[in-house]
Amino acid sequence: MDMIISAFLVWVYMTSWYVVSRIQKRNDIADTAWGIGFVVVALYRFTTAPSLTSLITFILVFLWGTRLALHIHTRNKNKKEDKRYKRFKDSPYLRVFMTQGCLLWLISWPIIFSGNTLHWYNLVGIFVWVFGFYFETRADRELREFLKTKKKGEIMQKGLWALSRHPNYFGEVTLWWGIWLLTLQEKWWTIIGPLTITYLITKVSGIPLLEKRYEGNRAYEKYKKKTPVFCPKLPK
Repeated sequence: MDMIISAFLVWVYMTSWYVVSRIQKRNDIADTAWGIGFVVVALYRFTTAPSLTSLITFILVFLWGTRLALHIHTRNKNKKEDKRYKRFKDSPYLRVFMTQGCLLWLISWPIIFSGNTLHWYNLVGIFVWVFGFYFETRADRELREFLKTKKKGEIMQKGLWALSRHPNYFGEVTLWWGIWLLTLQEKWWTIIGPLTITYLITKVSGIPLLEKRYEGNRAYEKYKKKTPVFCPKLPK
């Protein structure tokens, strides 16, 4: 039943954002909706199956989701619509909002089917989440400060960006593995959640798109030779 109700909840949520996108005439608002969608699912789980695990999960997802939504909203509010979304202008409801809704639902499985008791490995999940959240937040902050003074052709390669070409994505993937560990009981198949976000970011919409954008850029090619694409190298 949780599977059906949560799927319906996500459908209503993403459909509501689709209506907002029609009013604002931009589909990239789906990026802002993304993080808050997980907060909605975590709140549903906590209110229908209250426990220490679901409470901690809600708090962690709330911190991540609201920060991400505010970060994306602040970044995009004074810009034109993201070019990636223009190719979906003919059928944005299915190709943008319902597609993201399905992915959101899959990634949320560890939240939807979280256990009610805490074991030692669940506590390890909290530390994994904290590490990932720190990594993503710091990387985003470093990039934001860099862009304020960026010169033409300059590539960000300081701080965490000297250890990984995509430290923010590494942080996001890591924290979702933390959520899985935190919520894991006997339902091991909820691993579909972190596997989905890992594949999505490393093989589909995250890293591949950014790597393609910088193809042929001399400075970036030099950066690639000394910096791993995803998992950070140890600092010297």
